[in-house]
Amino acid sequence: MPTLDPILHTLSLLAPAGYFIGLHIRYASPLMQFSNYNQDWLDHYTEKAYALRDPTIAWAFSTEGASRWADIDIPDPFGLFQEAKNFGLTYGMTVSCGPVRSRTISSLARSDRDFLDEEVDKIAHLVRRLHDITEPPESLTTAQIEALRLIAAGDRHAAAAAKLNISESALKARLMSARTKLLARTTAEAIQRAKDYRLM
Repeated sequence: MPTLDPILHTLSLLAPAGYFIGLHIRYASPLMQFSNYNQDWLDHYTEKAYALRDPTIAWAFSTEGASRWADIDIPDPFGLFQEAKNFGLTYGMTVSCGPVRSRTISSLARSDRDFLDEEVDKIAHLVRRLHDITEPPESLTTAQIEALRLIAAGDRHAAAAAKLNISESALKARLMSARTKLLARTTAEAIQRAKDYRLM
């Protein structure tokens, strides 16, 4: 996603121990997510089912804003923060933005020092920007939906265009406009997003 890549790159520089970003979490699942945490930590986090016990997630669903992990005043009975330190996530911060029905939550970490105030502000701004950029569309045009449905059903471009009584280039234009609207790199990704967003 060309528009997101520069922001994600900047976040990786600001959080050298990694980050996780869940964009527009709905029904307990993000519509998009990005992570560059160490794979060992991700495996450990999953194995321990920490998503259900993570103080940063509890904080992020009850609060909008940005906070260093050291300032999050929520009990950590499973010792997640200590466990994170064992994997190099010594200092961290969490950002939460958007309405609860479509909340974006991001946690970022460093191993060398805590985040400076200006870094907290900059990261919060960047995460909010990601949230805004990836706001799911309210709808697709009928033409876009028809084109996506035919490709999803297995039709090749020529067959789909013939069924719609349009040229193959017109079909491709409809698919491209749907991909753009859904921030998808491929038609397959656009089809999946349209289903996830309940647009088709």
